Amino acid sequence: MRERPLTLLQDDLVDYEKAMERMTDLVGQRQRDERSDTLWLLSHPQVYTAGRRTLQQHLPDPSHGIPVVNTGRGGQLTYHGPGQLVGYLIVKLGEDEGIVDYVREVELRLVRALDALDVPAERRDTPPGSPLLTGVWTKQTGRKIVSIGMRQSRGVTSHGFALNVDGDLTPWGWAVACGMPEVDMTSLDREVAAETGLMDRVRAAVAKAFEAS
Repeated sequence: MRERPLTLLQDDLVDYEKAMERMTDLVGQRQRDERSDTLWLLSHPQVYTAGRRTLQQHLPDPSHGIPVVNTGRGGQLTYHGPGQLVGYLIVKLGEDEGIVDYVREVELRLVRALDALDVPAERRDTPPGSPLLTGVWTKQTGRKIVSIGMRQSRGVTSHGFALNVDGDLTPWGWAVACGMPEVDMTSLDREVAAETGLMDRVRAAVAKAFEAS
């Protein structure tokens, strides 16, 4: 894995559409070389986001009252809410890299972060003809703990990952997450004994794994 130090930005709870406006601005700055490669860590109020390949039948029942927002990233439907750490990655790729290469790097860096948090994890290769297994799974329980959906424009990445820390997992069951009806979504709080300050520990571990400061 190549060295790739990032500038770290951090916020707490940011409305999804406002975050998209700022992310677009950050991407433009990076395309013009007005800023360095950046990791932005934050959380969102409850929202489902639908990637370009999301099927209509995978959307949640609107009676639950959680909005659904269409987004230009790759991947399928995902959920965001308090207690989840979202990381947006604004990175200029090398001439020898594509977005798939970088997604694999993101998976491996998140595996490293989870290992440091005492949750052994793994990325998975997708068997031919199967739904994409992009993301990170726990080794011991086989549950999915990180969702990833990214895109690139003019050589710069946007969007990123969502790591479930200690939020309510119930809304994941109201839709078909990641295009996989049988997926069992989990969180750090579900996998290990709950502790005070877990989110702060996760933020620090993720920042370290991404060489972000």
